[in-house]
Amino acid sequence: MTLDELVRLRRVRDLVDREYAEPLDVPALARVALMSAGHFSRSFRAAFGETPYGYVMTRRIERAKALLRRGDLSVTEVCFAVGCTSLGSFSSRFTELVGESPSAYRARSHEAGAAVPPCIAKIFTRPTRPVRSVRRDAGKAAAAGAGAAAAARTGSADADADAGAAAAGPAARPEGPGTRNPRPRSP
Repeated sequence: MTLDELVRLRRVRDLVDREYAEPLDVPALARVALMSAGHFSRSFRAAFGETPYGYVMTRRIERAKALLRRGDLSVTEVCFAVGCTSLGSFSSRFTELVGESPSAYRARSHEAGAAVPPCIAKIFTRPTRPVRSVRRDAGKAAAAGAGAAAAARTGSADADADAGAAAAGPAARPEGPGTRNPRPRSP
């Protein structure tokens, strides 16, 4: 990634920070960064550690938390004030990031944090996405296990061959007419 791309990505991030309540979508943000939508999404994630949409929603939830702590607006009013158009989606995302519903968050006492300066409170109240562990080779292991199980049931060596081909990927699968995955042969 070039320095020029990083500058453009930072400009987009600053735009999101300022205009989080406006309708923002990835293609519009990509146009600001002078990139295609796909390249923009990949570059943004590489630079900032989350997708553009995730960043927009994190900003919106962060602002919603501040508005809910004040207590003078209803959850619906806060939802629309931060730029969300669906109360259900807002509540689901809020619960996912914060760990409690917007109504419960609003009803809870926030007196302990009242003496903390807002710039410090922002750091400690920023919503974080839960970490999910995903094994990249889980699909291959499952395919190999399924083939072994089928071979044990039927006593067939063909099931083992099919499982090995599935685990090895598309390069090990047969090509051409009469196969399950026909690919045209080049002339």
